[in-house]
Amino acid sequence: MQGKVWSRTGRMLLPCDLCVFAELLCRLHPGLSSAEASLQLHAWRESSQDPRPAPPSQFKSEVVLEGYIDADGRPHCISPLLYETGWIQFEISTDGIQFDRSGEYLSVHPSEADPAFQVTLVNATWWQNYRTPNVAGRLKMTWNGSLIAADKVNVELWGYREFSSRSSSTGAAMNGPSSPRAELSYLYSLDRNVVNSGAFGFVPESSKDHSDWVLGNIRITASSQSDGARDVQALWSSGHVLAWHLGQTFRDDSAAWAKNKCLQWDVLEENQPSFLHELIDCPCTLAQARADTGRFHADYSCDVETGSVCTYHPGSVHCVRALQASTQGSGQQCCYDGTGALVLTGDSIGGSTPDRPHDWGSPPYGEPPRLPGYSHWLHNVASFYFCCLWSDHCHVYFRRRPSSGCRNYRPPKAGAVFGDPHFMTFDGLGYTFNGQGEYHLVSPSPHRELSVQAERVKLKNGTFARATWLSSVAVKEESSDVIEVRLAAGGGLQVLRNHKVLPFTEQRWTDLQGVCVFVRSPQSVTVMLLSGAAVEARLHDGVMAVTVLLPSEFAHHTRGLLGPMNSDPSDDPSTRRGEGVSSDGATPEEIFIFATGWNVSEKASLFTYDPRNLLDDPALGPAFAPPEPPDDPLVADMLTTCFGEGAAFCKHDTLTTGSLAVGNATLRAFQNFQLLMDALQPVVSCGWLPTPRNGKKNGTSYLQENTLSFSCDEGFTLYGSTRRTCREDGAWTGEQPYCITDDNARFALGAVGSVSALVTMGVMIRLHNRKQDRDRKEKPDQTATQEQTC
Repeated sequence: MQGKVWSRTGRMLLPCDLCVFAELLCRLHPGLSSAEASLQLHAWRESSQDPRPAPPSQFKSEVVLEGYIDADGRPHCISPLLYETGWIQFEISTDGIQFDRSGEYLSVHPSEADPAFQVTLVNATWWQNYRTPNVAGRLKMTWNGSLIAADKVNVELWGYREFSSRSSSTGAAMNGPSSPRAELSYLYSLDRNVVNSGAFGFVPESSKDHSDWVLGNIRITASSQSDGARDVQALWSSGHVLAWHLGQTFRDDSAAWAKNKCLQWDVLEENQPSFLHELIDCPCTLAQARADTGRFHADYSCDVETGSVCTYHPGSVHCVRALQASTQGSGQQCCYDGTGALVLTGDSIGGSTPDRPHDWGSPPYGEPPRLPGYSHWLHNVASFYFCCLWSDHCHVYFRRRPSSGCRNYRPPKAGAVFGDPHFMTFDGLGYTFNGQGEYHLVSPSPHRELSVQAERVKLKNGTFARATWLSSVAVKEESSDVIEVRLAAGGGLQVLRNHKVLPFTEQRWTDLQGVCVFVRSPQSVTVMLLSGAAVEARLHDGVMAVTVLLPSEFAHHTRGLLGPMNSDPSDDPSTRRGEGVSSDGATPEEIFIFATGWNVSEKASLFTYDPRNLLDDPALGPAFAPPEPPDDPLVADMLTTCFGEGAAFCKHDTLTTGSLAVGNATLRAFQNFQLLMDALQPVVSCGWLPTPRNGKKNGTSYLQENTLSFSCDEGFTLYGSTRRTCREDGAWTGEQPYCITDDNARFALGAVGSVSALVTMGVMIRLHNRKQDRDRKEKPDQTATQEQTC
């Protein structure tokens, strides 16, 4: 929703999923093919003359919009309202008939927008809780006034909602049996003809005509524009819950108003299809969550690396979201505390909560609830405000959004290539293979169409006369784009999409066809695929290391240099025909023969060829054994540096290259891989245990060897186990504890005969359980089991 513009040749970046418009400076050169058409963004400016019509542009081969030519003779194109993220295709007509020039631009999630190009809501929490107890006063906003080329501006409120096409757009959100639609509409202006100073404040008044809109944005436009005009230059705030705008009923009693909204949402949820069974279980530990990069990614609103405050998950320090949405477009969110333990809603309001619409949206987008950002806010966040933040009805929310737990989570397996290439297979076998050319790390199989190819070349550097290492890795899965990560000429890593450079100068994340790419830094790139597989490329002192992570579904379906992933390292050196090479005592020559069999044919190659960076040197033979240690100080330094696990790899590369820096980089790459393997170790979860009614539970970790203790409040006696320990088979020791009133306990124990006492106590426990079943319907956050079977 923000009006930020960037300069870029060939593509355009939009910082939102619901972009009302964007303006492109369309420089069309006669004689260029559509693929060569040059398109460039142009900074906003107002023309001193009336704009002239320009040839139209067509977006996604569907929507045609007229552009205009400014006073300097430059044509501008305007995009339509978008309800999706990713690369958007568009064509431009030079004659008004044929759309013979094309390009694409990138639409990104609001969380990825640069704050410098938004309207900033000063103290956003104040805005989103306005006129709840003790929250009132003057609200303020700021913006970069130079981005709106006008002396005076209008400040507008726009609202977002979803409704059924079979009902009127003024009806309740999603009130209808089918065909949901999204609506982003101008509601009213907060003020007009405001001096464009970059700041504005006001005391909100309750809305009389639009109080049913609970989600929206602030928009700022030039005062010369009419109210609510579309397809004009503007700056937008982030989407937020419109507490400050709601009607007088909310202001009179916000808790009662919110309770009513919460219960209405509960009724709507009752009529929605179940989605929890479709979701992947959460990783059991924070270490697993951060290591499983193919299936989970940090949540922008609760990220330990960026220091963001976990506003909606108090007590958590980091949350992740499942990358892929379910078939219904739902998403999983997992949150962890400072000890690295998974936080569950059965224990804390800050626990992990699944999302009916995924925050990041899901293909094919287009209509709710698959819209990025706003569908999530409407169905998951606004309801959290109603039930938890503005009223005391979190039990209603958690009944619909219970934590999944991690009993069914299985961490991925990892294989790696690093240094003067050393390979660690998915099953833990390590070997060295020196060769020149392109090879399959993971080759397509009849059941899993995934290809990960590694290009290994000798660089033009005399110091590395006998060394080879990774210069590029290419990835493709079924119908996805081809993603290549390679060493850049000036250092760092470069990403290519379908053989064309993919820039990451303004954003770190991009959604592509069947694949996502995350650039943490110029030295770190992660490629994530729909199957849950991930390929990570990292630079260590200029030398590339690649890690491939595969979920358990790939077991017995992988082939290539990283092995068949079947938990049996003995058959990892297998040829294309399935013939094994003994891993025990295999000579370097035997390993070389096996590995070269996985070379990539020219027809099957995914790589982009750049002869300037390659040196085809037939004299470069495999280094079956490192050279004899030279009689110089390098050896002493090497022995000091290369020690511990991975020392053999470090020594090999130091001696082969004559560089201690290379050997040290190899050692660090190996150590990083070992840290990853440690993080991905499977752990056993016994599942959540409730706190006994009228009692206490000490502990909230439910993994193997964890022990929970239970006690009862004064006036109650504990029946069952006071301590329960999670066993390695995933079952708890002992019995579920209950707290019985002292009078009932004395009555049972005073019954005539031990058998009568046991029978009486058993009857009382059953009655107690029935009461808990009734309570579960009223306050399931205290009694309901939070584990969901996936």
